[in-house]
Amino acid sequence: MTDYVKAWQCIGCGRIDAPQNCVGICEDRKVEFVYAGEHRSLQADAERMAQRIEALERVVRRLARTTPRTGAHEASWHALQRAARQVLAGGTGDDRNGAA
Repeated sequence: MTDYVKAWQCIGCGRIDAPQNCVGICEDRKVEFVYAGEHRSLQADAERMAQRIEALERVVRRLARTTPRTGAHEASWHALQRAARQVLAGGTGDDRNGAA
């Protein structure tokens, strides 16, 4: 889980200040931050991409593990094409209607 630090940002220069209890050895160092909203947006994007990867992997696993019955190669191929097209269109690829 992500911990958030509450801080103040100068509306003029952009300086970030997060006052803490000083232990007597304070020293400013250059650090990098991202806005929490941007971070949440990227987390959501990453989750969507992970779901898409999982869906594509399901299609690839079906392709790798499918052995069509004699004379059913074309039907199997079309079923796998439908699943792949569904994933590419944003679906899950789990529609197995007509799959061999």
